[in-house]
Amino acid sequence: MKITVFTSNQPRHIALINKLAKISDSVYAIMECNTVFPGMVQDFFKKSETMKTYFSNVMAAENKVFGGLSFTDDNVKSLPIKSGDLNNITEAQLSKALDSDVYIVFGASYIKGWLANFLVEKKAYNIHMGISPYYRGSSCNFWAMYDGRPEFVGATIHLLSKGLDSGPMLYHALPKFEGETPFEFTMKSVAAAQDSLIARIASGDIFQMEAHDQDKTKELKYTRNADFSDEIAAEYLSRNETAEQLNAALISAEYPELLNPFFG
Repeated sequence: MKITVFTSNQPRHIALINKLAKISDSVYAIMECNTVFPGMVQDFFKKSETMKTYFSNVMAAENKVFGGLSFTDDNVKSLPIKSGDLNNITEAQLSKALDSDVYIVFGASYIKGWLANFLVEKKAYNIHMGISPYYRGSSCNFWAMYDGRPEFVGATIHLLSKGLDSGPMLYHALPKFEGETPFEFTMKSVAAAQDSLIARIASGDIFQMEAHDQDKTKELKYTRNADFSDEIAAEYLSRNETAEQLNAALISAEYPELLNPFFG
């Protein structure tokens, strides 16, 4: 089996690539690269002391769940490009990656044009980090935590569409709470999404799953990267929420309607 994945270059993205490599003969990884020091270096997120503090928590949680930066496995063929360049890549340049059995999108920029058409036709799977249709857009799990709704922290695995995070849904993946800090809990949702997808591709179950259209009337929040400001991040950090507070919130929460849920 050959798998093509459109993703990024943080440890969590490399972890997915290497997990896919263990269930396939070869993986073609198109990696859109951002700084691996968010908050410290001006990039997708701004450089500031607040962002440096916020992302130091994110990186610590990511290292705990996925390990640090690493190389990809031997059966991975990678194509690193700058974030935002994906829609300028030609079909000829990607030709080696366009003859796979499975296509996955995780953490890539908004895909348009011929590549979007190709991936929709191939029924590519998109990992949206957020529980759709309730939270859509950017940094959805942060906003669920910010809103005091940790029960909405998770991922939606859906078929890619030309709209942003709007394709027909296959299932939701959520983290099991096992005493983690809020930052670790949200990072565990990434692992739950990845592990469920790996298991369901390996077993073939995902190829038999029925896709369900999203009910956009249930949307609670749609966010953009610009909404995540220094002021918002500083306010969230000032709460200094503990694992005990998170546990209490989850116990009292009323969970949303979930589709074929996976808890991991």
